[in-house]
Amino acid sequence: MRPANPFDPLDGPVAQTLDLHGAGAAEARTSVKRFIESAARHSPGTLVHVITGKGRGSAGGPVLKPVVRQLLAGELSRLTVEWAADPDGGGFLVRLR
Repeated sequence: MRPANPFDPLDGPVAQTLDLHGAGAAEARTSVKRFIESAARHSPGTLVHVITGKGRGSAGGPVLKPVVRQLLAGELSRLTVEWAADPDGGGFLVRLR
């Protein structure tokens, strides 16, 4: 659990969660884009959680984490204030604009 910090944009209650367990890279890409775009449109300023899992079940290493990281750093960056790995390393916390 993250320590409370009133100046930390990634602190606070999570409004919505997207769980990508079992998704492939292409499906995850589409799901994350729809989720972030919808949440930013309907609930601006909220904190959302994208769960990718840690990638331990993938033969070649994590698949979903790099896909989500690339989206957040790239085309979805216009919709976010800040994002970072969640405390357990199995997803991302995202503060929406």
